[in-house]
Amino acid sequence: MIENNKEILRKANAAITAGDYEKFLSFCTDDTVWTFIGEETLEGKEAVRQYMSKMYIEPPKFNVDTLIAEDDFVTAIGKISMKDKDGKTTDYLYCDVWRFREGRMAELKAFVVKSE
Repeated sequence: MIENNKEILRKANAAITAGDYEKFLSFCTDDTVWTFIGEETLEGKEAVRQYMSKMYIEPPKFNVDTLIAEDDFVTAIGKISMKDKDGKTTDYLYCDVWRFREGRMAELKAFVVKSE
């Protein structure tokens, strides 16, 4: 199951990078909760969908350095690049801690900092 959760996260990230946000959301539970530590919390698929439409002007680019899985959790550590509405690319370092439930992503705790 642990390897399966890692593969689900890989496929979900590939969907985001391809700009297929609905496919990404198919990997999430309906009641998924995303907490951006120190920022905001999104509750449910619709809140995540709205966040993506607002924040992902272009599909973000992920570079996952490390995936660590144990029980129902997968931790992804890496870099993400996102463009803002003015077309400026900003790079971030991140650590995402995903909790899975029945093969779907149920909860995210995201630690994100701007790369220097």
